[in-house]
Amino acid sequence: MARLAPEPSVDLPAARAAADERLGGPDAGFRDRLDDVFPVLHGLFAQLYGERDDGREALAEVVGAAAASWRDRPDDLKDLDARRAVHPEWYLSERMLGGVCYVDRYAGTLAGIREQIPYFRELGLTYLHLMPLFASPEGNNDGGYAVSSYRDVDPRLGSMADLAALAADLRAAGISLVLDFIFNHTSNEHDWARKAVAGEPGFEDFYLIFPDRTMPDLYEQTVREIFPDDHPGAFVQLPDGRWIWATFYHFQWDLNYANPAVFRAMAQEMLFLANQGVEVLRMDAVAFIWKRLGTTCESLPEAHLLLRAFNQVLRLGAPSVLFKSEAIVHPDEVIAYISPEECQLSYNPLQMALGWEALATRDGRLLQKALDERHALPAGTSWVNYVRSHDDIGWTFADEDAAALGIDGFSHRRFLNDFYVGRFPGTFSRGVPFQENPNTGDARVAGTTASLAGVEAGDDGGEDRVILAHALALSTGGIPLLYLGDEVGQLNDYGYRGDPALAGDSRWVHRPHRDADAYASRHDPSTVAGRIHARLTELIRARQRTPEFAGNALTPFQTPHPGVVAYQRIGSEDVVLVLANVGDSEVLIDPLTLSGFRSEASDVVTGARVNLASGLMVPAHGFFWLRVRPR
Repeated sequence: MARLAPEPSVDLPAARAAADERLGGPDAGFRDRLDDVFPVLHGLFAQLYGERDDGREALAEVVGAAAASWRDRPDDLKDLDARRAVHPEWYLSERMLGGVCYVDRYAGTLAGIREQIPYFRELGLTYLHLMPLFASPEGNNDGGYAVSSYRDVDPRLGSMADLAALAADLRAAGISLVLDFIFNHTSNEHDWARKAVAGEPGFEDFYLIFPDRTMPDLYEQTVREIFPDDHPGAFVQLPDGRWIWATFYHFQWDLNYANPAVFRAMAQEMLFLANQGVEVLRMDAVAFIWKRLGTTCESLPEAHLLLRAFNQVLRLGAPSVLFKSEAIVHPDEVIAYISPEECQLSYNPLQMALGWEALATRDGRLLQKALDERHALPAGTSWVNYVRSHDDIGWTFADEDAAALGIDGFSHRRFLNDFYVGRFPGTFSRGVPFQENPNTGDARVAGTTASLAGVEAGDDGGEDRVILAHALALSTGGIPLLYLGDEVGQLNDYGYRGDPALAGDSRWVHRPHRDADAYASRHDPSTVAGRIHARLTELIRARQRTPEFAGNALTPFQTPHPGVVAYQRIGSEDVVLVLANVGDSEVLIDPLTLSGFRSEASDVVTGARVNLASGLMVPAHGFFWLRVRPR
């Protein structure tokens, strides 16, 4: 539990005076927000830092930083803030569609991304997530997740001015820019890291550094090992013999949020990025940001307090910016981060993992259970549904859900890993393993959608599985997210194995360079790229004209077939019934199962009339989005 502590002795009048000084005079809008925000932020600081003498100072500096940021915020972004205040749930629209890519691999530079805006509009994107693009160490830098500066773009990609210009162009095209806010750790080359190691006053407590193994050994009794291929445990040794906390790679050093100066510093970096035109910040590794001896140091109460406090800072300085949670943990913990006060958006790792589980087993019951029981979200929040991401696939389903269906979670994960990396007889998948741990049997899987689904293997059902997987992401609610390149069926790229900087990280297999030939043939139905692109864009257009697909709410629908996943999206008059067959054989949905609906229905995708009186045949790896009316 968060500790109770005396409140920092900064009052609202003092905060108003400090803000007015930074603003150069009173600002009515900022003053109104400050009156709302300050009591909340004050209380959060009291819980986080009330026992520290420097908590009071940090709170005052954070309010001042937010005021200065608002003073400097470009007018067009203030206009966006005002529009979003009128339509605060803009991201729940059925027209939302996200795309994600690495700048260098997809377009070379930020200027190259700008050149792709016409294609993004053609595809229907309203949300573009650019993978980490900040300055980072040469060689292996965890795909950019080892940040050396939050204010400098990797010069090979462009400059911060280029990023702001791109954000403006995207905004004009109706596309929101999304960037990672990598706030659990920095690279070991960050200026703060260098100063901390050198013992420079003000920075010695920015990271968790210990003189010997006494404290690391105590922490590692309860902290799990994340990247065993890189280093054992959660600490790495510095050249001078000391030990520093590094949850992930040895060059990624965890920040010490128990120090209020770290919160202040990161709040300033966040406000800076918001003023470059970033509309959504993907909050990386949210579960790991607070440490306490004797715990797993994951999903501690203070992690939630920190997110709420960062939200309040943005309400002051950049009110329209949203947070997206990246928490690849137990489903109950994922849900805990999603609220208007913490992360308004969240990846849906459970649905992603169970979509692949269903395709491997040809059994949709575990996915169905998750949709029926674990899909609901608080009002004003949204899932981000994805088929796959830049990262690995981890099998993060709940063991208790599996046990309810007679499935042993441990052995099932082993099966899924074997299936998707080609070790199981008859598999259609061509994935590759990532970070296998021989001590625990834990492993994850990497691969593009097409390679995982059977296209690379030449399996007859491969293209259908690609479309089916995306049909689920497009219809379950929230923001569907495409890894760009998947819409033209790009396959695994094994060339990473020849690059010493990348060879140790198999996730590069599913981060291929943009395939110019595949995109050039996207309108040619004789090619894999053309067939996948045509079918997928048809689904995107259908979703955009289907208001029932707005928001997150699902209503369960049960069929007697374990291979059929089904649910309803309820509208004002009509219902869209989704039936998805993950099996290898066609399935007849009998008239009795459909008897709650009138017999006249229509296919949302094709517009064709469908008569349900005699039942409905769902093809292998096929699906229907049916507009129906209850009897």
